[in-house]
Amino acid sequence: MSPTPPSSVRRVACIGAGVIGGGWVAHFLARGYDVTAWDPAPDAEDKLRRLVTAAWPALEQLGLAEGASPDRLTIAPTLAAAVADAEFVQESAPEKLELKRDLLAQLDAAAPPGVVIASSTSGYPMTDMQTAAATPGRLVVGHPFNPPYLIPLVEVVGGERTDRTAVEWAAEFYEAAGKSVITMDRELPGFIANRLQEALWREALHMVANGEATVEDIDTSITEGPGLRWAFMGPMLTFALAGGEGGMAHMLDHFGPSLKSPWTRLEAPELDRALRDAVVDGCDRAADGRTYAQLVAERDQGVIDVLRATGRLDGPAR
Repeated sequence: MSPTPPSSVRRVACIGAGVIGGGWVAHFLARGYDVTAWDPAPDAEDKLRRLVTAAWPALEQLGLAEGASPDRLTIAPTLAAAVADAEFVQESAPEKLELKRDLLAQLDAAAPPGVVIASSTSGYPMTDMQTAAATPGRLVVGHPFNPPYLIPLVEVVGGERTDRTAVEWAAEFYEAAGKSVITMDRELPGFIANRLQEALWREALHMVANGEATVEDIDTSITEGPGLRWAFMGPMLTFALAGGEGGMAHMLDHFGPSLKSPWTRLEAPELDRALRDAVVDGCDRAADGRTYAQLVAERDQGVIDVLRATGRLDGPAR
């Protein structure tokens, strides 16, 4: 795939410099890369430099890479100039399918051969975006979360015409660039995290529309409830602990019938043996040898740390 190994990349091109693209610029600068940016808006450079300046104090707290500096940002006059010597390209144009199709085709034509081009799309599958590109094998999705310089997650997935080596290269590059990477095996509308967010969001809207809960009730239910645990353990392993020493197997066997209860407006999947075993096995892998007691202690300390870090409990975090 790319002639440059993922850990050896030094120059990144960011195409589109709005909130997401600008966040990527700030992240890559903080990780010590040389960044060339391009955006067609006449005031894009001023806005981008203000965004980087505003983000820099937070990036300093996170820890800057050696040599990291906002001075390593270059604004290119054209799209072609921006990617001429790029070793990786991150596209962050507005979410308009035809625009992205055309832009990715232009980037494919202009970028050096083999250089991986990633799209920040939050919903479109790469299969639908790579149709106009001459060499679609190097096009992948690298879906971040806002702001990209602060939230570690990026979801990486290719389209039907993407080379698997491009997906693997992109995943390795993002990890080298300090991101937490989910490499997806297949395309899924909305990817993973957005689908989970969307399920929660839709149920919240139903409750407000039906007068079942206020906006404040909904936000408090997460920030003072499961959100404290999700920050470090996630919903699946959290549910496994709710099963006690029996873990997820006990949880599913005991509470599985409640999936048929109309708690939400979403249709529940059939909890057959294959699904049960897949979830149980996944939780066992996530536990990674830790005992129930060890996981409980980790969860309890994590909640205490989050409460302290957010000013809801006196005393410094450990």
